[in-house]
Amino acid sequence: MPNLEKGNPKLLNAWAFYDWANSVYSLVIASAVFPIFYEMIFKESGKNYVMFLGYKCKDTAMISFVTAFAFLIVAIFSPFLSGISDYLGNKKAFMRFFCYLGGLSCIGLFWFNLDNLFFSYAAYFFGLIGFWSSLVFYNSYLPDIAFPEQQDKVSARGFSMGYIGSTLLLIINLAMVMFPDTFGIESPKMAMRISFLMVGIWWIGFSHVTYYYLPKGNRNNVPLTKDFIFKGFHELKNVWKQLQQNEALKRYLNSYFVFIMAVQTVMLVATYFGATEVTWGETDKTMGLIISILLIQLVAVIGAFLTSRASAKFGNINTLIFLNAFWAILCAFAYFVHTPVQFYATAGFVGLVMGGIQSLARSTYSKLLPETDDTASFFSFYDVTEKVGIVIGMSIYGIIDQVTGSMRNAIVFLGVFFIVGLLLLLRVPKNNFALNKK
Repeated sequence: MPNLEKGNPKLLNAWAFYDWANSVYSLVIASAVFPIFYEMIFKESGKNYVMFLGYKCKDTAMISFVTAFAFLIVAIFSPFLSGISDYLGNKKAFMRFFCYLGGLSCIGLFWFNLDNLFFSYAAYFFGLIGFWSSLVFYNSYLPDIAFPEQQDKVSARGFSMGYIGSTLLLIINLAMVMFPDTFGIESPKMAMRISFLMVGIWWIGFSHVTYYYLPKGNRNNVPLTKDFIFKGFHELKNVWKQLQQNEALKRYLNSYFVFIMAVQTVMLVATYFGATEVTWGETDKTMGLIISILLIQLVAVIGAFLTSRASAKFGNINTLIFLNAFWAILCAFAYFVHTPVQFYATAGFVGLVMGGIQSLARSTYSKLLPETDDTASFFSFYDVTEKVGIVIGMSIYGIIDQVTGSMRNAIVFLGVFFIVGLLLLLRVPKNNFALNKK
């Protein structure tokens, strides 16, 4: 196993290659094929609910609750895990464990069915846990393997590799689903099951390129104490104290917590909405949904570029205010979406503002940070804020879907969060030079 120095191009490329390995989960499982498969098996069964702990729970609400619970687990335990892994000096072992957990769970989705719901939802649940927990250690490697002047470039390289790799596998899976006979597969549903196997194998297999080059880390030769175990929480507590002295950053984080909750929830439920609420008629639903996902992926890149240009001209906060207003309008419009054409149009606009609001939100946060050498702790706080927001957003969405029986009502309610986020953004001081000049 090579022992490459910090900043070595091979080491940087190997780190970025993990995005190629794991991004297939976020696209094929979280966004595209699995939501379509999930809707299909319930439709074939003639029912749209599951029995959980003696309660009748709507199928789409159930998947929202499982997702929310998984993010809650990650938000609670990631600070513990980061502290322990730093003490043991073996982040790679933790990263590999969660990668294997996620990959094997994807393979387990091959057997997802309504006759064994405990195993089925467990496979979905641990897939989420594996993906997001492995990212905790993956992201923490960046300052270890790259110098500050290299980090932006290598991070962008990872994003690009992830986009290319995941889109490539999705196209292959799409071909399998649309033309199963050509691949010797008995049905589109079986093609979807096989795509889950492919995601797990792809993720685990390609990740070994990263593991081969990443350093193991240095073990601390002192007894393990609660200081190490709770290190992550101590860091978050220190960030919280510093926030009280930085009014602009505190107000911005309040708004971020509200609007990112809605953004991530929309992204996680978009395909379920399209599968259950749109009347596809003679249009092939599977083809239509996957095309809409590819459309969102493509337009998101354009949206991120346009948002960057807009923020340079109008300032970060003003641009974010506009994006929140646009999102609120989209949520209201989604209530009236019934046809495939309307869904494609909505998907295109979602993609346009999806990439933009995420990239601008992070860069705005970065600009507001105080002068510090401990940016990792501030971004850890940022990530936990996002995950807690997802827990709340998915829970509220699931409850509204369950109580009212319609995902339309839940989508419209998310528009309220964008309006609140907009109002909170108006309270962020705009006289900050960093926010008015890119």
